[in-house]
Amino acid sequence: MKADFGKIIPFEKLKIWRDSLVGERIVVTNGCFDIVHLGHIHYLRKAKERGTLLLVGLNSDKSVKLLKGKNRPINNETDRALFLLAFNFVDFTCVFPDKTAADFLDLARPSVYIKGGDYNKSNIISSEKEVLTRHKSEIVFTDYIENKSTSNIISVINRGEHSGHQRP
Repeated sequence: MKADFGKIIPFEKLKIWRDSLVGERIVVTNGCFDIVHLGHIHYLRKAKERGTLLLVGLNSDKSVKLLKGKNRPINNETDRALFLLAFNFVDFTCVFPDKTAADFLDLARPSVYIKGGDYNKSNIISSEKEVLTRHKSEIVFTDYIENKSTSNIISVINRGEHSGHQRP
């Protein structure tokens, strides 16, 4: 498999990249995407339907540790960016260094900002909401798929359980 590093936008070049896009309806989302699961795929596919380009912001390895704990991330930031780019509905990724996505969103200036169904207007980070309001970005929350999360997957692995078929 040939890695498509050209679709990973360096954070320090995000403003130049965004300024070069004219007439595109940019959809943006962000997160850790440490272990990609059905919930991620569902909401990323829904996100792409809202515009012409989907940019996924990824928390850096350092910020994932701050958010999720010392044993995370499971996959490093480059691998996480490339995993997401393997899906035809993800056009670009960008690893951002901060614990919140406020600076990333300020540079990306999305037409539409998508969050998964585990978020709503009351728990979106205020600094991120301020940036999105300033850029007049539409904020959309997708529906939530129960029990589909990285934390649930890690919990099952730690307990030694599996939800697949029984072995003969």
